[in-house]
Amino acid sequence: MGLLDGKVVVITGAGGGIGRTHALAMAKEGAALVINDLGGSRDGSGAGTAMADVVVDEIKADGGEAVANYDNVATVEGGQGILKTALDAFGQVDGLVNNAGILRDKSFAKTTEDLWDPVIAVHLKGTYCVTHAIYNQMKEAGSGGVIINTSSTSGLNGNFGQCNYGAAKAGIAGFTRCLALEGKRYGVRAFVLAPVAFTRLTEDLPGFDEEMKKRMAPDLVSPLLTYLVSDLSAEKTGLTFYCGGGRIAEMKVVTTEGMTKADDGGLWTPQEIADAMQPGQILMPE
Repeated sequence: MGLLDGKVVVITGAGGGIGRTHALAMAKEGAALVINDLGGSRDGSGAGTAMADVVVDEIKADGGEAVANYDNVATVEGGQGILKTALDAFGQVDGLVNNAGILRDKSFAKTTEDLWDPVIAVHLKGTYCVTHAIYNQMKEAGSGGVIINTSSTSGLNGNFGQCNYGAAKAGIAGFTRCLALEGKRYGVRAFVLAPVAFTRLTEDLPGFDEEMKKRMAPDLVSPLLTYLVSDLSAEKTGLTFYCGGGRIAEMKVVTTEGMTKADDGGLWTPQEIADAMQPGQILMPE
């Protein structure tokens, strides 16, 4: 008996890297998979069927169930097509992992519209397009489900040269937190994943020597997603997880205690704010 027996999971961008390891991990636990991949390059150009097909064949060779889908996540039609593939093949959808992504890194001063728009489209709009189709299916079916959206430390903490990518990933995190609140009444749970792993999207980043590549293998992230899709996490939703190198940690937006001014109707002067902003003071605790 597998942890995910009887569940159908859609994974976008599953033709390689971390999406592939998610798919293999869930297949081993009994899930039937829809392997979506447009088959393009790291910057989003090109297309093909080979990447998704190879992963499907790999799952089937190991005794699992999987079908391929090549739709573009950045369109409403693509999101509907992905859902149709799942329903045609398996009759239901229990889990969705929005993992598809591209990179077009550049310092902000040099970020042109053609570097900005496609990154926002694939990551942020793509998360909307696929989630909208599958969320409504889960809602109408009345059986609930799990949606995991891939954010990034670049969006949650920031990273040089990734204003476009960081904006998309921060948007995904905010979207997911709102979705988790709305989904509670329908039994649809939502989570944010901020993975740290060595994949084709990160292969040219500094610091990935051979030892670091092993420590940051993408398959170290996938067990967390298997847990989240499973009934073991049935009481949880709306959480954001950092995961990589064997470490799992919850990430939070934290509001400090701060200080409320009681006199003058709560109106601060700029100098009072400056004084309170000094290191170690109430608004800037050490």
